[in-house]
Amino acid sequence: MATTLESPAAPTELGRDSADLAAFGYQPVLHRKLGRYASFAAGFSFVSILTTIFQFFGFGYSFGGAAFFWTWPLVFAGQFLVALNFAELAARYPISGCIYQWSRRLAGGLIGWFAGWMMVIAQVATAAAAAIALQVVLPSIWSGFQLIGTDTALTSRDGAMNAVLLGSALLVVTTTINVIGIDLMSKINSIGVTVEIVGVLAIIALFFASTERGPDVVFQTDQASPGPYWAAFLVSGLMAAYVMVGFDSAGELSEETKNPRKVAPRTILLALAVSALGGGLMLLGALMAAPSLSDGELSAGGLAYVITSKLNSPAGSVLLSCVAVAVIVCTLAIQTAGSRLMFSMARDGKLPFAKALSTVHPRFGTPVWPAVVIGALGIGLLVLNLGNPAIFATLASVCIVSLYLAYLLVTVPLLLRRIKGLPAPDDKTLFHLGRLGIPINALAVVWGIAMVINLAWPRPEVYTPAGGSWWQLWAGPLSVAVILTVGGVVYRFVVATPEDAEPAAEIATATA
Repeated sequence: MATTLESPAAPTELGRDSADLAAFGYQPVLHRKLGRYASFAAGFSFVSILTTIFQFFGFGYSFGGAAFFWTWPLVFAGQFLVALNFAELAARYPISGCIYQWSRRLAGGLIGWFAGWMMVIAQVATAAAAAIALQVVLPSIWSGFQLIGTDTALTSRDGAMNAVLLGSALLVVTTTINVIGIDLMSKINSIGVTVEIVGVLAIIALFFASTERGPDVVFQTDQASPGPYWAAFLVSGLMAAYVMVGFDSAGELSEETKNPRKVAPRTILLALAVSALGGGLMLLGALMAAPSLSDGELSAGGLAYVITSKLNSPAGSVLLSCVAVAVIVCTLAIQTAGSRLMFSMARDGKLPFAKALSTVHPRFGTPVWPAVVIGALGIGLLVLNLGNPAIFATLASVCIVSLYLAYLLVTVPLLLRRIKGLPAPDDKTLFHLGRLGIPINALAVVWGIAMVINLAWPRPEVYTPAGGSWWQLWAGPLSVAVILTVGGVVYRFVVATPEDAEPAAEIATATA
């Protein structure tokens, strides 16, 4: 349950932001140190185009050929509709654990809890999936990073085992940083994002300075997988779907952000827009600069292949090092966002071991146990998959399906509230969709449903590319069923309270 302040201090004593949080019934215990750039960095590093495009470029190209490029602006348009709704909610509810908090205030405790539960699961899996990306980069920089065997490919047994080792070590590091405090985390994250942006610009410049073909390459479909092109196009679009998520992280850190009602909405939209622009230029540049589109190297090696073929020198290693930094801060940002969500749910008594999970370290000002739990569970997922390279694609798909479902548990209740009549915020300077709210929200819901179906569809080429069990093929629907079943048991016997069954009656209008 939310902590109720019996005698809240005056706004002049707590500060405007602390008094704002107190109005929602929460004591300000986290350290509010994030400015605009740090808030933007949280969202940008979660999306992390260097991490995810390097990780999944080969996947997209292998199915859709060069024309898979068009999945990028398509997915951006759909996700930007979602981001617009999230930006409006961030202005209304500047509270940590935003997906859970937004959903429960729109639809009640039951729906809100399941939104938070699915998001926590997704963030644990996403942190593990992001940490795996070190294997795509580090052995290309120096062979000494291949500690197990000689085959660096993530789809090989050696590569998969080495990925588990490198990813586990990274999760230990990010857990330590998250425990020490938001100040250290934000400094490392901001520096890392700056390095990533510089790296993106340098890679784009390298690609466009050494092109092999013109921009009309994006209309070529001759390298697509066999069968009707629309089917290959839908599969290749999963690459962009994997990348453009996590832009809501600025909302997750609202209680640690200065003036979050105005800063978080802007940084949510900016993080997604900048990622889309930079990622689109990287995709186009790589397709124009690749030495060959037909020798199989582009599907197997992705962007790392293009970089090393164009710049096989220390400068190329520097660019790949920027990618490694991006992987590190991406994993850090995902774990930070997940720990704040877990803390927010535990603070309301909505998780097992809620007291420990909601405790904030008096010196560091961080929820220590949520960071430790997410790090440990992420390592557990990696170790569980030790020696099974095919499982990594399944892990990525499952976590993204869960994340998109959690997003739907926000956008659907919000649409229903809009239809009934959503009051405008008291402060007219805050972000608000106004008359466009219903059509934008409706399109975001349709988009979210379509993406969940596309992501979860049991395609052998996605879930069992090298062969596998039936449960791997049906991993998307089965994982959702398991997550909901386990969540239902936890909710029913651990966290359910009578008021959770009541429909939500609260839509807070923004205060000045």
